[in-house]
Amino acid sequence: MGAPVAAATALANTRTGRRIVIGAVLFFTLVTAFFLTPLITIPFAVAGQSVSTVEKAQPVPAANGEWGYPLAGGYSKGRGYGYNPVNGCNYCSKNHQGYDMAQGCGATIYAAGAGRVITAGSFHGWGNTVRIDHGGELVTLYGHMQWDSIRVRVGENVTAGTPLGAEGNTGRSFGCHLHYEVQRDGTAIDPQPFMAALGLPLK
Repeated sequence: MGAPVAAATALANTRTGRRIVIGAVLFFTLVTAFFLTPLITIPFAVAGQSVSTVEKAQPVPAANGEWGYPLAGGYSKGRGYGYNPVNGCNYCSKNHQGYDMAQGCGATIYAAGAGRVITAGSFHGWGNTVRIDHGGELVTLYGHMQWDSIRVRVGENVTAGTPLGAEGNTGRSFGCHLHYEVQRDGTAIDPQPFMAALGLPLK
């Protein structure tokens, strides 16, 4: 046992021996750091993802009781209800049956009130559409949504603020927007006084 110890001591006292010892220490430090780094960085990475998830939370549409807006935040108003011809659009109805509002392609569209989904897909000139039956012969329609964006299915019960899909340009549309329509007893009514009576005035 004395010979190996003496040899190691003699080697450590030489320049080459010191280099070997320093190299061994560096190698050991690097190997240790390689195995310990994930144990330190992963918890911080997970914590960072949690913070970023909170920061990117989707806005919620303003609501009053059981009803709310179909878009969250500000929007641009398009055509309102009634006689509203569109210059240069031969297929656009002159007698507009709804209220057009836009935040931009892909903006989330929400249910304005609680009810049962009766349409979720292609629907006449409205393109990709969701219709909700609120009971009492009252139906809301959300038209021109992006294809493959609908998040609800026929027969599903929803509440105000349930995400329905994304703003799009499907059907007889001339640009990304939401066609919001309110129907009572099978006939379209003006959404502006209807929403105003609920304490949710439109522009």
